[in-house]
Amino acid sequence: MEDCIFCKIVGGKIPSRKIFEDEDILAFHDIHPVAPVHFMVIPKLHIDSLAQVDLSHQMLLGKMLALGSRLAIGQGCGDGWRTVINTGRIGRQEVYHLHMHIIGGREVLPGMIKH
Repeated sequence: MEDCIFCKIVGGKIPSRKIFEDEDILAFHDIHPVAPVHFMVIPKLHIDSLAQVDLSHQMLLGKMLALGSRLAIGQGCGDGWRTVINTGRIGRQEVYHLHMHIIGGREVLPGMIKH
């Protein structure tokens, strides 16, 4: 998707502060963090939102969740973190490329992602 900002990040056209990258997934720090730890985990494959996934994506989604957990712990969130996937307009999704926010690093976390 040529207009997708996350596809541009995956393609190296827009820089990011990468935490992890492999053939399937990219994880990078959010540019507008709402907590001391706030990063995104995205598939390199363009999928508009969680509403477009099916059983053919189960390995990718499982990998995203397992990786998010490992990276959260590695970023110092061993006592816990929030995992958020905003889906669609009502779910306040702003970038239409499936992405998972990992938010932590303090006792009180924001209730909702608003950006």
